[in-house]
Amino acid sequence: MAVETEIFSDSAMIGSNRFKKKIHTETVITCVVCIIAAVLTVSLLIGIIAYILVKGLPAINWEFLSQAPSFLEQTYGILPMIINTVMLVLLGLLITLPIGIGAALYLSEYAKQGKLVSIIRFTIEILSGIPSIIFGLFGALFFVAFFNMGYSILAGAFTLAVITLPVVIRTTEESLKAVDTSYREAAMSMGVNRLHIIRTILLPCSMPGIVTAIILSIGRMVGESAALLCTSGTAYDLPTSFFGHIMESGASLSVQLYQCFTERPPGMSDEAPFAIAAILMIIVFCLNLLTGLIASKFRKGTDS
Repeated sequence: MAVETEIFSDSAMIGSNRFKKKIHTETVITCVVCIIAAVLTVSLLIGIIAYILVKGLPAINWEFLSQAPSFLEQTYGILPMIINTVMLVLLGLLITLPIGIGAALYLSEYAKQGKLVSIIRFTIEILSGIPSIIFGLFGALFFVAFFNMGYSILAGAFTLAVITLPVVIRTTEESLKAVDTSYREAAMSMGVNRLHIIRTILLPCSMPGIVTAIILSIGRMVGESAALLCTSGTAYDLPTSFFGHIMESGASLSVQLYQCFTERPPGMSDEAPFAIAAILMIIVFCLNLLTGLIASKFRKGTDS
């Protein structure tokens, strides 16, 4: 009996050691695969950015940044497109942020969870997966034709707001859900009304998620071309006034980059598309940095 017990114990130990070795081998393989995937992803990103910057930065000069394309003088510049891009992004954020954050607050704090809220969330998920050209056709029919805005910066900004609205709603709602419920319960136990809780507790605590939504929206807006071709047009005239220009047609940098490969503007060099792509990346980086700085100032103000 003792011999059988010892044999059984040895077999169990051998089996346990084999099991541990198998788990260790699988863990090592998984770690190696993850490291390789991460290195490939980062290398690909760095390679693309470096290639664009190396090809584009030498073509950037003051004339390129400070003048408009001219058929008569056969010169090329992107100043109108830079102005149009910044106006489209700022107007689009001005439209989509209040609506998106308000909708997220309603779904998270006010709406009774049920079939209606589930349908709304499902609809938002569907909207986030619709191709941008469909939004462009919608904007052309609704904003350009129905509201008689014509091909204009304003019509393009409204279309961009519709495109980025699902991202803002879902990201903000998830950040609101992540706030500890004890904060709400403690405030309500002291008789604080819901609006004050939202303003002083929920929004400051969910600010990182809101900033993420803004950054994702900026990236989507700056890179959008198909929807803007149908709504804001392809003109590249220098604006004479802000409020007058928002009702005029204007091409963004991404639209101009698309046109480089379809109908090359006058005076454009072979390196100009890479220069436009480099400036697009710089604009996105600057806008994201500005968003982070504003959010940090807001958090410091609410903490104090």
